[in-house]
Amino acid sequence: MAPLSSESSTVLPQVKYTKLFINGEFVDSVSGKTFETIDPRTEEAITRVSEAQKEDVDLAVKAARAAFDHGPWPRMSGYQRGCIMYKYAELVLQHGEELAALETLDNGKPLDMAQALDIPYSAEVIRYYAGSADKIHGQTLKMSGQYQGITLHEPIGVVGLIIPWNYPMVMFFSKVGPALAAGCTIVIKPAEQTPLTALYCAQLAKEAGIPPGVLNALSGFGETAGAAISSHMDIDKVSFTGSTQVGRLIMEAAAKSNLKPVTLELGGKSPVIVMDDADVDKAVNIAHLAIFNNMGQVCLAGSRVFVQEGIYDEFVKKAVATAKQQVVGDPFQPGVQHGPQIDKMQYEKVLEYIQYGKRDGANLVFGGNSLGDKGFYIEPTIFSDVEDDMQIAKEEIFGPVMSILKFKTIEEAIERGNKTIYGLGAGIITNDINIANRLSRSLRVGTVWINSYLAVSADIPLGGYKMSGIGREYGSYGLDNYLQVKCVITPLQDSPWL
Repeated sequence: MAPLSSESSTVLPQVKYTKLFINGEFVDSVSGKTFETIDPRTEEAITRVSEAQKEDVDLAVKAARAAFDHGPWPRMSGYQRGCIMYKYAELVLQHGEELAALETLDNGKPLDMAQALDIPYSAEVIRYYAGSADKIHGQTLKMSGQYQGITLHEPIGVVGLIIPWNYPMVMFFSKVGPALAAGCTIVIKPAEQTPLTALYCAQLAKEAGIPPGVLNALSGFGETAGAAISSHMDIDKVSFTGSTQVGRLIMEAAAKSNLKPVTLELGGKSPVIVMDDADVDKAVNIAHLAIFNNMGQVCLAGSRVFVQEGIYDEFVKKAVATAKQQVVGDPFQPGVQHGPQIDKMQYEKVLEYIQYGKRDGANLVFGGNSLGDKGFYIEPTIFSDVEDDMQIAKEEIFGPVMSILKFKTIEEAIERGNKTIYGLGAGIITNDINIANRLSRSLRVGTVWINSYLAVSADIPLGGYKMSGIGREYGSYGLDNYLQVKCVITPLQDSPWL
């Protein structure tokens, strides 16, 4: 592994927006409370932002309800909404340099990655749903008897969106995009660790011409602002991305309030299955991307790497060699591939799981240490000889820890790959199309990559089986989350045909 690179002299971005965005304006919280957002590179405060609580959620929901019931947004044609959303995407790209720097400052991800992936992909998602806004339509149904039925796809109403800290901008637009296209109005809460780009994007929504009250953004904590959104009687739907534990709480609150529907994209413990016939160098590179991308802070991370016994030793050796080349350091420096974990709690959690791996008898073949005198940096870490019952093989770590497990037969790989409470993603690395087809149909997960990993697009649905969530995001499936289906039946009199 390349040595920890020193902090760069890059001029940090100016933080422009720190207040709550309600009804088209930035305002202080009702209580006047604020909280710090922390730079994970230095462990120091970047700034203070307004702390939304229940009273602020009530104000945001009131604005969103008025905008939905009486405002122009749901009454515009889909084409008109789409035009405004295209402008929104252009503004994101125009401000992309500043947004990428804010994302790196608040989140710790490498600036190179934010510029190359997060910003253009955010714009892609907005544009995808802008193009979908005028293509929302129902069906004409031929009924038995002298009646005609039609289905209408209507905006579901006021939606509460709660997003995580690992991809703040991407997650913002993965929910805001389809909600806007459908004609909904929005109350969105970014993670308390990463509020800065969400508030900036709220301002860009205003500049794009999205009317007041349509998009409201509240910085705050899950146990207060998030809980108020989940249980609010005047929010018609909640969408959440985050941990399975919190997803349970949101679903419970939604059920106990007005029984609002929920979309949940939750945790994962995704298997990557490497067959004997695979090119080992290619397999190592794919597995490396699957777990170490974004410092392992990816819900779809391929954290369980099952390698067939014939190439197991060679794979472990080459995985270690590849990890040694990973450049860890200040994410503002060009060429850095691996920045800090998001905060102290996550940093300590990852280090704790590394100790669990040692305790349970896994073989630590690389990494396992924190790095530097400040910041939440952890080495890329690799364990071999991992068994299914070890804690590092069962629980989501959400950090840069690769577990390599050995298997003999395809039947064993299927059984062990599915032996988890999660079902979000999987990778298959093989040169045999028959094996690839069998595995892809046998693994109970929402997304399967064959000879690749983390290849994503705005039109590809994402979601999971089992405790990895409910529903799908992205693509046409993501738009469906924000639409209600209504059936209208009319009698047909003297029709020449039925």
